[in-house]
Amino acid sequence: MNSITRREALFMASAMAFGGSAVAQSSTSSFPSRPVMLVVPFTAASGSDTISRIISPRLGELWKQAVVVDNRPGASGNLGADRVAKATPDGLTLLMAINTIAASPALYKALPFKPATDFTPITLLATSGFALVVNNDVPAKDMQSLMAYIKSRPAGSLNYASPGNGTPHHLGMELMKSTLGVDIVHVPFKGFSGAMTDTMSGQVQMMLATVQSVLPQVQAGKLRMLGVTGDKRSPLVPDVATFREQGISSFEGVDAWYAVFGPAGMSPALVDRLNHDFVQVMNQPVVSKKLADLGLTLKTSSPVELHDLMAADISRWKKVVADAHIVAE
Repeated sequence: MNSITRREALFMASAMAFGGSAVAQSSTSSFPSRPVMLVVPFTAASGSDTISRIISPRLGELWKQAVVVDNRPGASGNLGADRVAKATPDGLTLLMAINTIAASPALYKALPFKPATDFTPITLLATSGFALVVNNDVPAKDMQSLMAYIKSRPAGSLNYASPGNGTPHHLGMELMKSTLGVDIVHVPFKGFSGAMTDTMSGQVQMMLATVQSVLPQVQAGKLRMLGVTGDKRSPLVPDVATFREQGISSFEGVDAWYAVFGPAGMSPALVDRLNHDFVQVMNQPVVSKKLADLGLTLKTSSPVELHDLMAADISRWKKVVADAHIVAE
């Protein structure tokens, strides 16, 4: 008998589930039998928390059951993720994850779960673009002039800020450094506000941040935005070119993403039902408008597509972390 790969098995399971959608809906008609716990592994007002609170009442209306947003912050999101990894695979405990979960295996030696195998992918929900910003002392108007400026300076004489070691802001900049061959010193801060304040003041020259988080400072003329991630320009800053437009592919895959996972071992029929319902809610006009107002891009997926995204990110960040000798705080 010929063996099959994990990906092929996922494709077959997905095909069976989506091909038999009516059967799946019928076999999960009693779901959920009690309130659903949507675990957010970060604090209130974080991006994942905000999305959860937008969609949870609408899922509750659809399911005729309460959907409780359960904030479980700690260990860079690993405490909440571990709670879901160890839950019963009945769909009643779900994880609102962000892309940092894919970097965890490389950053933490004693991680209590394996992102690649201890979760069931359900659907991608949204993405958030990153932007590279510099202070007004940096004489660069775009990425090409920034690269020229960096290379004209002594190695290690310029710095970039991040909210901490192992954050997406840190990993994205290290990816850029390695692919473009530039030498910029990392200055980690304990949180985003300190990193942004010192970048604006000139103590640090640049930083990578989500578009919406630095937009007020850019609009006030305190920071200059040189490029954004993604396939197309951000509607929040349509005059700022993407990195790809500027001939720089270093930031491919750096966008923050938000997705729903369940514990490993969920039935294909239940995964199909959850995928269908989450996608339906995400595409409600009121939800898509709220996301757009927050600077988020609506982007749903099949379970297989989310699985492949996770696998690609695990591989990408493993190399970046190893090459840069990054140790999480």
